[in-house]
Amino acid sequence: MAQEKHPECRKSAGDISIRTELRAGDAGYITFMHGRIYQKEYGYSTLFEAYVAKSFFDFLQNYDPSRDRLWCAEDGGTIIGCIGIAGHGDRAQLRWFLIEPEYRGLGLGKKLLSLAVDFARNRGYQTIYLDTTSDLTQAVGLYRKMGFEKVKETPNNSWKKGVTELEFSMDLS
Repeated sequence: MAQEKHPECRKSAGDISIRTELRAGDAGYITFMHGRIYQKEYGYSTLFEAYVAKSFFDFLQNYDPSRDRLWCAEDGGTIIGCIGIAGHGDRAQLRWFLIEPEYRGLGLGKKLLSLAVDFARNRGYQTIYLDTTSDLTQAVGLYRKMGFEKVKETPNNSWKKGVTELEFSMDLS
């Protein structure tokens, strides 16, 4: 059975392209997306946007295409989704997983997550891990379906009161 498109989305998954080459402006635009979407959907403060900006700064300073990767899903040249892998020794950190709301429900999240996990596995990482929050119930469900297990829970009031930060991990060996 074909997956139904989001009612506000006139595009299908076939209209979306995914690229891996880093371009000028990607980090800024993806940081903007995170700030806008997380504020609107979850009430996160601008400190969350600062956290994302710092993580991109660190990523770009240490970027090694043989160990790190950023996937940008685009529609008409505009980024509408993303995910990244940042290598840390024998561990791969999954970062910046986000889909614009009107493009959710097309299978794009599953596609991006699969690409990232496959990349980490093919690069010889032993483990892939990620940090998320309990607010992101859809993403948490997808992580679990892909084989990630929750390994840590920590209160984090940095971006909004009452947030629980979750760490998920998956063995790739």
